[in-house]
Amino acid sequence: MVVVNSRLVYSKVKKYERLTKFFRMLELNDEVQALLRMANTMAVTRLFYNDHGVVHSRTVSGSALEIMDVLEQRGVQPSIVKDGEGSLEDSRIVVLGGAYLHDVGNAIHREAHHVHGVFLANELLKKMMSKLYSDDKHKAHIIRQEVLHAIFSHDENVTSLTIESGVVKVADGTDMAEGRARVPYKLGKSDIHGFSALAIKRVEISEGVSRPLKITVDMDNEAGIFQVEEVLGAKIRGSSISSLVEVQALKRGELLKSWKAI
Repeated sequence: MVVVNSRLVYSKVKKYERLTKFFRMLELNDEVQALLRMANTMAVTRLFYNDHGVVHSRTVSGSALEIMDVLEQRGVQPSIVKDGEGSLEDSRIVVLGGAYLHDVGNAIHREAHHVHGVFLANELLKKMMSKLYSDDKHKAHIIRQEVLHAIFSHDENVTSLTIESGVVKVADGTDMAEGRARVPYKLGKSDIHGFSALAIKRVEISEGVSRPLKITVDMDNEAGIFQVEEVLGAKIRGSSISSLVEVQALKRGELLKSWKAI
């Protein structure tokens, strides 16, 4: 069982050399970091939304890579491998790119940010993939398109068409613990979204029993159920891995509710 947090990604990328290199590119790219800072200005400072900056990017990236490992352990094959487009490491690069960059579109506007994100990430990824796959130009183009699909389909209203993009979407929903909501709450956010997020203390990812993946959400009070059902639930239902996921909601360690998306 692994706890979702912003530090998890550092250990997850170490498994593959090229994945580690890509993560460094993302972390050290001035434009990427500026976009994430601006995304937070738009989302948190101006709209009083939860964190959408670099901490969120790292958290979702670590969660997504952990989910990939859990699914692989249970025999779930990534789409890029199944379709003959790449390797297991390539699938992780798609997931990392989609998870890290999924919210950059907020730098332009919250509305249609998944669309803005595709346009912003496209040029960035062209440069990064050409360096990352300097030995295989065809692969560089394929991976870029897969990452863009993950960015576009992380929106609840867009259907994910690959395992990788579905993983990114679900991982996005797992970043719901109280720390993500503290700043907007201090700025005056006082609606059900804020109170629900503040109630959640811990999110964990593990192998499931009836399904390959289990997401466990522990909360202080029942207000957290809204976040689980309306935020995480919407992400799971619109993903390509909904049939692989089971969810448990706990109240201070005691089972409150368990459910499956479909």
